[in-house]
Amino acid sequence: MQEQTPAPRAPAPAFVTPPQGLSAQQVRERVAAGKVNANADVRTKSIAQIVRDNICTLFNLVNVIIAAAIFWTGAYANMLFMGVILCNIAIGIFQEIRSKRTIDKLSVITSTKAHVVRSGANADISLNDIVLDDLVVLNRGDQVPSDCRVVEGKASVNESLLTGESDLVSKATGDQLFSGSFIAAGSCRAQVTAVGADNYATRINNEAKVHRKASSDIMDALRRIVKWVTIAIVPLGALLMVKEVVWAGGTLEEAILHSSAALVGMIPQGLILLTSSVLAVSVVRLAQHKVLVQELYCVETLARVDVVCLDKTGTITTGEMEVDELIPLEGREYFDALHALVALDAVVDEASANETSKAIHRYIANLQERPDAPPAVEGQARVVPFSSEHKYSGVVYGSDAGAYAIGAAEFLLKGHPELPAIQDTITRLAGVRRVLVLAKVGGFDHEDAVMGAVEPLALVFIRDCVRLTAPQTLRYFDEQGVRINIISGDAVETVSNIAQSVGVPLAERCVDMSTVTTQEQLEEAARECRVFGRVSPEQKKQLVCALQSQGHTVAMTGDGVNDVLALHAADCSVAMGSGSDAARNVAKLVLMDDDFSSMPHVVAEGRRSINNLQRSGSLFLVKTIFSMFLAVAFILIQAYAYPFVTIQLTLVSAFTIGLPSFVLALEPNKERVRGDFLRNVVTFALPGAVMIIASVLISCAYGVAVGLEQYEFSTLCVVLASVAGMNLVVRLSMPYNPVRVVLTVVCAAALLLGIFVFPDFFFLEHFTFAMGAAALLLSLLVTALFQVLYELAKRNQKRYLESL
Repeated sequence: MQEQTPAPRAPAPAFVTPPQGLSAQQVRERVAAGKVNANADVRTKSIAQIVRDNICTLFNLVNVIIAAAIFWTGAYANMLFMGVILCNIAIGIFQEIRSKRTIDKLSVITSTKAHVVRSGANADISLNDIVLDDLVVLNRGDQVPSDCRVVEGKASVNESLLTGESDLVSKATGDQLFSGSFIAAGSCRAQVTAVGADNYATRINNEAKVHRKASSDIMDALRRIVKWVTIAIVPLGALLMVKEVVWAGGTLEEAILHSSAALVGMIPQGLILLTSSVLAVSVVRLAQHKVLVQELYCVETLARVDVVCLDKTGTITTGEMEVDELIPLEGREYFDALHALVALDAVVDEASANETSKAIHRYIANLQERPDAPPAVEGQARVVPFSSEHKYSGVVYGSDAGAYAIGAAEFLLKGHPELPAIQDTITRLAGVRRVLVLAKVGGFDHEDAVMGAVEPLALVFIRDCVRLTAPQTLRYFDEQGVRINIISGDAVETVSNIAQSVGVPLAERCVDMSTVTTQEQLEEAARECRVFGRVSPEQKKQLVCALQSQGHTVAMTGDGVNDVLALHAADCSVAMGSGSDAARNVAKLVLMDDDFSSMPHVVAEGRRSINNLQRSGSLFLVKTIFSMFLAVAFILIQAYAYPFVTIQLTLVSAFTIGLPSFVLALEPNKERVRGDFLRNVVTFALPGAVMIIASVLISCAYGVAVGLEQYEFSTLCVVLASVAGMNLVVRLSMPYNPVRVVLTVVCAAALLLGIFVFPDFFFLEHFTFAMGAAALLLSLLVTALFQVLYELAKRNQKRYLESL
């Protein structure tokens, strides 16, 4: 039987509510003073605010201004880039509204009415109408609506929703009742001691509802890129316009088209869209494994996780228990022990049954032969519910039928001469199992204490049902270098034994968190231990935060309200589908079939997405890097205007960036995610960007030498940019498979079609022999130099990853 902390005593209130409850005048006074249980939920952003915040950004403003300027010139084909911007806005609004609705559902209190005594009469009122010092009537099955103090009666309370511990807690006069717990047996009257935001359940709700931005290395990188580009766009755009209109004597329309091409090229709109799209595909794929993804970017986070904190119940174990053995003690008969067990089981009803009672019931139900329960004597029979104070439960049948008890040996047999020998037997045989003593007793007094002689009959061995897939799943994480922590409200010895039985590395490093009292001790435990027992909900959160402060990326699994704060604090939170509503709503991932073995699929999907996004991101940053450099260069170069117009960049981008990136981003890739996203992407973008910059500058020198016109020069630059881009596509597609071969052929053919078949649509000149010869020679030069630069980038990246 699990040990539990005794029920906390509530401090005596300054005002003691009389037995007839508050008067109408006292209720009005408290309402006027704001001491009412009004809805104190944290408010999330409205849908209108979400729409406004996603539309009204500096990034969107810059693109709209560029599009408006192009519209004024009448070159409408150059506005195609706005399609990507609109998709980005739509995806952003959809994801944030979805997140808002999930958060708004979070609630610990599910009942809607409370039973109170006011002015000497019983009344049913709304939860929002409860006031401080109200006298609440609580019967079996009721949920405690507000924190309160028992003033009359006695009840067994199920606090598992809040603490994660399944055993009932006995509450008597003076004890504290927490909002969100349930009355499993008995009845009582209690004085409300907290309302609104001061309630325990509301505090959990509100802390879990505080919005946390998605922890995403990719999004952080994209925000930095957009910030830098946005800062650079205004001065570069203005200088390009001045140069082409004032210094070069061009028309305003031409200046707008060339300048807008430079500015649009700097902004990696497609990378933002690609990121959202690839992660959305991951959501669909994970749904096939019955994994519900509630936050898009958690897929990336889980791919980077290096510590997984598991709640024992629901992940390693199924949450159910089973009776493993019933072993009679020396000199006792098996039939007598079984008769006592049947007697105890016969009086347990479903409402008050805990997991131990359910396990005993299943054990008896599966027996082919079993004795009947003794007949109860009317007026003398009664049930003694499990008490966290006594650590046993029992039944009295009356007269000759006797009384029986089952519970922890050290409590039920306290002072009994056989206790040392029985404890030795328990130590020798228990292993990972829990052991209860079954005994015949003389009876129970009015405080449920055992009376008379106690005759121990048998030991009942109960074990947690371990998930069959748990060892394999934990082995996968260990092989991937992910540290496994087991965090539970159960006794540390029980948790450690189960952890060792399923192969958790270093499971012998365990700590009883009820003995941890300082922040220094907690941080040391987080650093050194792997199994944590007797953990309170607040300590679970503190452990997650301590691991994060030590440089770890932490995933947390859980299924109860006691896990909510830790789930909210974790970098990636995972809830079980059968868990509490609060845990499911705050989690970023929900395992709908409660199968923890789905986690390797989630990790693999995250790795596929992030590794492929890094590969595809290099294609997008090629355009950003060369566009910024060339914008600066052509402010100074007087011979030609900026070499591209927007529609030309659209052609090059579509088939050297857009299509390849989407195809490559969906390819299988199970490599471990390492290194900084932005650094990884820039490393492989530089060779392509450098070669495009070099080819444009060489084309500029060639054009000046042979007297090429602006559109001839632009055409040559488009060809060389396409060649450099295709070189990067080829290298990123290695090793080749049928899909990548088709991709390369399609992209090359599309570029050739656009350049040679539809030159007028893309503002290109028809090729002369001289232009064709120059394009061929420069293309060969670009290809050769690109290979050298790419190999240098690969060696640099290898050294970087080896240094991590």
